[in-house]
Amino acid sequence: MFGAVVEIIFLTIFLLFAPPRMRLRTAILVIVLDVGFPAAAILFTHFALHGNTRIDIAGLLCVAFSMVAYASPLSAMKTVVLTKSVEYMPFLLSLILFLNGGVWTVYAVLAKDLFVGLPNGTGFFLGTIQLVLYAIYWKPKSSRQVEDNLEDQQKTEPLIESSNQSDQ
Repeated sequence: MFGAVVEIIFLTIFLLFAPPRMRLRTAILVIVLDVGFPAAAILFTHFALHGNTRIDIAGLLCVAFSMVAYASPLSAMKTVVLTKSVEYMPFLLSLILFLNGGVWTVYAVLAKDLFVGLPNGTGFFLGTIQLVLYAIYWKPKSSRQVEDNLEDQQKTEPLIESSNQSDQ
């Protein structure tokens, strides 16, 4: 419930300040994905399915959407590998993904719950890969790199000349 309230507040603020074209596109996506699809899933599972089949289908839908949420950092991981820099992947998000996936995976193993274990095990695995990428590509700039950057900055001309330079 808390997550739904936060999402509604976020979307409301976004829709108030977004450009008109983006506002329309976002509103359509919100209606389809946040209202239409869940309503259809609830109605379908409630009226068309019964007993354990209803639970299994609802569980599979939850697993699918949880796995999509856990897989969302994959594009950031690709960027990290291509640029060889972790500046595009927030460390705390990776750490929390790792910890959350790990805790829920342990619970799923103890409770023998596949619907909890599958997406969270995947999240734990992806969080582990992100932390390994941090270990590989996180390197502070060496003094030589800083020196090179300073030399490059001195070779460029300023946009606005100072009064001392114009007098010369």
